[in-house]
Amino acid sequence: MSVEINVTREVVTAYLGGEIDHHTAKEMRETIDNAVELNMPTLLVLDFKDVSFMDSSGIGLVMGRYRNLMKTGAELHIMGAPPNIYKMLKLAGIERLAKLEGR
Repeated sequence: MSVEINVTREVVTAYLGGEIDHHTAKEMRETIDNAVELNMPTLLVLDFKDVSFMDSSGIGLVMGRYRNLMKTGAELHIMGAPPNIYKMLKLAGIERLAKLEGR
């Protein structure tokens, strides 16, 4: 599990890697939330390109970040999701909350 944060002007990009499950989601949430709180972006991008596995904790990770961003009016984009993860996000209806792009 890894999260790399990149801040460019009003955009925070979180590059996620490894597995997102019950054991790793908490640390990812904290890292992303700290970056958002410090930088107050207008856009948060979650890059799933290097995520190898995700269970329902990943859906919770996305939905929680969306709820937090609603308070500030910022947008959420999800990019680079591998086909299996893209399908899971689509089935969960995430495209109603965020711009969703697969690989």
